[in-house]
Amino acid sequence: MILRDVLPSPALQEYIRKHQIIRFKFGNEVVVPAKVYSPRPEQCLMFYLRDLSNITYSSLDQLKKHPKCTINGMHTFATIRHVTRDFWALQIVFQPGAMFRLTGIPSFELSNTFIDAEAVWSSDIKQAYEQMTNCDDVDKSIKIAEAFLEKIIKKSKNSLHGIDTIGQIILNQEMPKSMDYFADQSCLSVRQFHRKFTERNGISPKSFDRITRFDRAFRMKNRQPDLDWLSIAMNCGYYDYQHLSKDFLDFTSMTPNGFYEIDTKAPERAFGNKEV
Repeated sequence: MILRDVLPSPALQEYIRKHQIIRFKFGNEVVVPAKVYSPRPEQCLMFYLRDLSNITYSSLDQLKKHPKCTINGMHTFATIRHVTRDFWALQIVFQPGAMFRLTGIPSFELSNTFIDAEAVWSSDIKQAYEQMTNCDDVDKSIKIAEAFLEKIIKKSKNSLHGIDTIGQIILNQEMPKSMDYFADQSCLSVRQFHRKFTERNGISPKSFDRITRFDRAFRMKNRQPDLDWLSIAMNCGYYDYQHLSKDFLDFTSMTPNGFYEIDTKAPERAFGNKEV
């Protein structure tokens, strides 16, 4: 198994938060578990370099197959991902607003769904994908992906906006701030701030802030499983346990303990890893 986060080259860090390498290879005798994937404050480009992944949006939903190069919009609810026996993916996690800058697609059109990246970048991404599947070296695959990203960045016509900086502040803040504060920092009226933020990130700034806090709490539990939920709530800017529990119910339809228990059965746990 390989599960690794890699920082992008300095030239790409304005657009890319990180590269994630996810590599599982299960034996024929193993029943491959599904992954309940929690909402995260991120938009991604996925390269599936071996078998493809399937996704369902509820336990009653039909399987939907991801394209080999997939653009994932921001999700506000948990999804169920079904990986295969030979699973190798390179996930490019974008900075806030970067997907809009590179595609020109209003990000709210991508929320809670995914699209084929070849429909956006056609021959450029197809060529990069073919090069990546013909090599087994992780670092070389990242270099190919970065060369592709540098090419599409040069073609981009959308510049960095103050709203994008606000998104990064929300991602990195230790304690939550008011939306009025962020609107003031962006030099926009509250209404304009909400409209521009949703256009560039897919969801409202309040929802983005809530998902960021929820994601921070869930990852803290994964890293420190013996830590109680009240302590996690206090450390992540919640008022109390009930405040944290409401976010879990809204984003996963489960209690904090219920969702954590489901996550302990995720594919990466079979290899001893705590999170992906």
